[in-house]
Amino acid sequence: MLMLGGAIAQHENFSHLVHDIALLNSLGVRLVLIHGSRTQIDQRLQRAGLASEFHQGMRITDNAALEHIKDAAGSLRAQIEALLSMGLPNSPMQGSRMRVCSGNFVTARPIGVVDGVDFHHTGRVRRIDASGIHQQLANGSIVLLSPLGYSPTGEIFNLALEDIAVHCAAAIGADKLVLFGTAAGIEDENGELVRQCAVGEINTLSISDPEQLSLLQTAKSACLAGVARCHIISHEDDCALLQELFTHDGCGTLVGNDEYELLRQANIDDVGGILELIEPLEQQGVLLKRSRELLETEISQFRLLVRDGRIIACAALYPFPDDGSGEIACIVSHPEYRGGRRGQRLLKTLEQEARRQGLQRVFVLTTQTAHWFIEQGFVEASRDELPAQKKLLYNLQRNSKVFFKTL
Repeated sequence: MLMLGGAIAQHENFSHLVHDIALLNSLGVRLVLIHGSRTQIDQRLQRAGLASEFHQGMRITDNAALEHIKDAAGSLRAQIEALLSMGLPNSPMQGSRMRVCSGNFVTARPIGVVDGVDFHHTGRVRRIDASGIHQQLANGSIVLLSPLGYSPTGEIFNLALEDIAVHCAAAIGADKLVLFGTAAGIEDENGELVRQCAVGEINTLSISDPEQLSLLQTAKSACLAGVARCHIISHEDDCALLQELFTHDGCGTLVGNDEYELLRQANIDDVGGILELIEPLEQQGVLLKRSRELLETEISQFRLLVRDGRIIACAALYPFPDDGSGEIACIVSHPEYRGGRRGQRLLKTLEQEARRQGLQRVFVLTTQTAHWFIEQGFVEASRDELPAQKKLLYNLQRNSKVFFKTL
């Protein structure tokens, strides 16, 4: 399912996006498109000299505004249907024969009066005709929904695009909901792209951009309603839709009910994967070499990040309860997945585990990654501060530096 804001239709990349949709359809992907029309509505109301009134972020739709809203939604729907009907020679859609189906799939109800404010013809989704949509999809049609809903009494209601997207995706059991925005995806406070996050992690993100906040909230609502995965990508980037769906790492932000990259405790079956991950760094002298036998005895100390069944990062915690401290060791990310703050994520997990065990501080021994640990709040210390048991095992030849962090 694709959620297309009204602004997309006015962007120069819209025709390319339609070509990508045509390609997905030709591959047998069943598609439901939901388009908005806020931009077009604002333009029509402005030309008519009508002011838009809002309450709690929702447009108040009186009789005069409704006529312009119907015009905006109908015109944009016709434009999208026309683009999806193209089959010109020497074009990406040459020979395409796509059927586009629109209809009264959305039953709506009025919002009514809230805080003393009458919303008139602004409504909410009451019911989605899931069986009707599935029937059209089974017949090979693309289902196109407009931001309008209809009541059993024949009234027309102006609906929020996000309301329809969430209810429809949940009702039809959509595998994915793709949301389009201006940016490549969700960007954190440093302007870096958030590649993926679980629903439970959304509240930890510091997002200030209103559009991204809205997209993230829509994705969260859809996931909580039962949609497994939501993708937030840019409508301005050519081929973003195909790249997000058909490449391993995608190009936008993935929001899922569960961790896309699963963080879990290691077990004996993971020994081979961990050895494969750490062996290059052992050869470079970054890590102390571990035998398979040693790793098998210590396997319960390891935590892993697993992506599609593949171990892409690991770290271990060795507690010294008598000293009130714990050693964090073997923090490794696969070369293909570095730069995604996976080391920080594992470190945070092990620090939380250390606190649960009643430890007051953690320490690391390192020869080549001192700066990274300093950035994570560790402070260099003398090896005399190490637990007595650890001091006995200290390798003078490696001459590792010691860093502690108070929890």
